[in-house]
Amino acid sequence: MKRNLDLAALRALAAIADFGSVTRAAHVLNLTQSAVSMQIKRLEDGLDLVLLDRSGRGVALAASGEQLLAYARRILALNDEAVARLTDSTYEGEIVIIVPHDIVYPHIPQVLRHFNAAYPRMRVKLQALHTKIAKTRLREGECDLILTTESHCEPDGETLTRLPLVWIGAPGGVAWRQRPLQLALGRYCAFRPGIVAALDRENIPWEAAVESESDRTLEATVSCDLAVHALLAGTEPPFAERINHGGTLPELTSHLVNLYINRSSSKPGVLALADLLRRAWDGREPDARPNVAAE
Repeated sequence: MKRNLDLAALRALAAIADFGSVTRAAHVLNLTQSAVSMQIKRLEDGLDLVLLDRSGRGVALAASGEQLLAYARRILALNDEAVARLTDSTYEGEIVIIVPHDIVYPHIPQVLRHFNAAYPRMRVKLQALHTKIAKTRLREGECDLILTTESHCEPDGETLTRLPLVWIGAPGGVAWRQRPLQLALGRYCAFRPGIVAALDRENIPWEAAVESESDRTLEATVSCDLAVHALLAGTEPPFAERINHGGTLPELTSHLVNLYINRSSSKPGVLALADLLRRAWDGREPDARPNVAAE
C-alpha cells in the first residue's frame, strides 16, 4: 500500500530547518507550536522514522530529516507552482526591499525563500544599503519597504527587535588584544559613534586599521585578524566569531532593528512580506553562535 506525504507537515519540516526552532517555525506558519509538533509527529509515525534530533538545547534535523528535507522542498515547490499558476493572477510585479548589509543574515534569505514559495509570480529585488541611504530612498519612493539599524524609531516605523552590539574578530584571532586597538570602521556605519565613544570612555587607545564604504573590505580585514569590528548579536557572519574578552573591551550599546513601509505603495505582496519579516525577527536568539574564548 502506497503512503502519501502530508504537504502541511512537509512545510513545517522545511520551516523548522530554515528558522532553527519549532517556535519560530510556528510563528512563520501562523500556527501554534503544538500544532507544528503534531504535524512532525504524524510525519514521523507515518514514515516510521525519527526526523528531528531533540537531544540538544533546541531541535535539529536528524539524518532522516535532512534526507527528507531535500524531497520536501521539491514537492512543496511543485505544489506551490501548480497552485499559483492555476489560481493566482493577482500577485505579480516587483517589490524593492532595502536591508543593511550586516543584518541580511541570518533571516533575510529564509524570508525571501518563503515569500517566493507563496508568491512565485512576484519578484523581490533586495538591495543592501546603509540605513541613512535606505531611509532617503524610501522617502523618495524608490523602494517599498526597508529595514534599518537605529538607536530610535521614527513615528512611521515599527521596531522588530532590540539587539546589543558585540565585538567580533577572526576565529581564534588576537587582534582584540593589541593596543592601540585596531578597528575596521565603516564610513557610514550607524554603530561607529557608539563604538568610538565606548573606547574613549574607557581610555582604550585605538586606531582605524581600515576605514571604508565597502562591507567586503571590512569583512576581509576582520577575517584575516588585522582588526576587530562590532555587529548586532546574532548576526555574526561565518568568517568571524564573537569575542569573549573578559571585560578588556567595553560593553557596547544596543540598537533597534526597525521596519518602514512605503504607505503609498499599492503593490500586492508588500504587507505579506512585511509580516514575514516580523515573524522572522520575533523571538530570535542572539546567543546562537559560539564565542571566541579569552585566554
